[in-house]
Amino acid sequence: MIAVDIIAKIRHLFFAEHWTIGTIATQLHLHRDTVRAALETDRFNRPKQDRAQRKTDPYVEFIQQTLKQYPRLRSTRIFQMIRVRGYEGGSSQLRRLVAQLRPVVREPFLQLRTFPGEQAQADWAHFGEVQIGQARRRLSCFVITLSYSRALALSFFFDQTLENFLRAHVEAFNQFHGCSRVVLYDNMRSVVLARRGDEIQFHPRLLELAAHYHFAPRPCRPARGNEKGRVERVIRFIRDSFFAARPFTTLEDFNRQALIWRDEIAHQRPWPQDDSRKVEEVLREEQPRLLPLPANTFESDRLVPIHSGKTIYVRFDLNDYSIPPTAVGRPLNLVVSPLWIRILDGAVEIARHRRCWDRHQVIEDPAHRQALLDEKRHALSSSPSGRLCLAVPESETLLDEAFRRGESIGRSTTQLLQLLDDYGAEELRSAILLVLERGTPRVSSVAYILNQRRRSKQLRALRPVELNRRPDLADLRVQPHKPDIYDELSENDDDDDND
Repeated sequence: MIAVDIIAKIRHLFFAEHWTIGTIATQLHLHRDTVRAALETDRFNRPKQDRAQRKTDPYVEFIQQTLKQYPRLRSTRIFQMIRVRGYEGGSSQLRRLVAQLRPVVREPFLQLRTFPGEQAQADWAHFGEVQIGQARRRLSCFVITLSYSRALALSFFFDQTLENFLRAHVEAFNQFHGCSRVVLYDNMRSVVLARRGDEIQFHPRLLELAAHYHFAPRPCRPARGNEKGRVERVIRFIRDSFFAARPFTTLEDFNRQALIWRDEIAHQRPWPQDDSRKVEEVLREEQPRLLPLPANTFESDRLVPIHSGKTIYVRFDLNDYSIPPTAVGRPLNLVVSPLWIRILDGAVEIARHRRCWDRHQVIEDPAHRQALLDEKRHALSSSPSGRLCLAVPESETLLDEAFRRGESIGRSTTQLLQLLDDYGAEELRSAILLVLERGTPRVSSVAYILNQRRRSKQLRALRPVELNRRPDLADLRVQPHKPDIYDELSENDDDDDND
């Protein structure tokens, strides 16, 4: 029944403005039949004639008797039964007739009443998908509501894994400051592995959780979702009151908003059994009846054994996380939570990273990369060619040119190392740049220039150390430094003398 002013508006739009029935229904948010009824004319209110139903008229009584005896008999079977009796119509017409004639049997239910702290109901709810970088993640919410006070706890996750199922219980029990004696579920895989009648094989991890918090898990009977109707109504309340048109940036931010909404909206609603009281007040009354929490929190993080390869990265969920170079090639364990990825070598934590919900990303600790570079530099400096390259990088160009001219790389490297020890890195670098500029890239040319410079400075000729007299000098390596360092030290000494 619609208001008189709406009827007047419908008639004005139709007869005066010549709007169609569909346009009026769309603009006024009404059903087309409602608009037709408001027009009050035979042109728009004549009864519909279902021509296909004429073929089914001879079989109406037979269908009624069949459905009375077998109320749940499917229309496909009835179609076969009347087809052999001469029915020539289609199955779709028959399906509409069976839907009209089938007796509606509603199962009566008693109102559920529980004692304080006796029962809680839990379930997952799917809230669509969100785009995170290159990945699409399913946003899910695990909800637990206390059947007596109707208080609720909710946690949002990007998947419905067993670890998040367990973690949601732990967070809910901490929020309630206790645990109900019974928790009611449907027959989800995280709860029931197999079932035959009343014989149930529970998931072993759920049994560990139940033993830790001393509650009894209880699944509903198959296809009996009404047995946990309170959590179903709470999920609908969350969709309408919290989730609708609510933006968020991160999962942590969304869960923070959910807790604020629960405290300020959900727990401030009237208690269904007494409108004069709020859910929050009844929760405070119920909390002393809940089972007390154990001293230790149940460990719900996921443990993933993994073997590192040749690089300083291990892969999880299509992302690469860095590890120290010393852990490369070793069997490791990943401890995964919604916020962190912890990497263990035995019982020792060797790395910790913020979990990335994107995909194909590299999450790196700069200290791990620096340690690898230091290790590579140390290994390079331990070889003759590596020591020469680190001290005088220009020597690589000289050796390349010498190789093209057919000279021995090994002998040239030995000669350059000798010149490095005799003259130092700066002198050797200067001589190498000079011969490269002149187009005479030979080690002999470098040695000639260095010898000429020494003579021009009237320095004594270099003589090799007799190692048979000083064997302790055989493995001695001196790291050359820039002369500017010594100039700075001498300037500092002059300043101290002036002071």
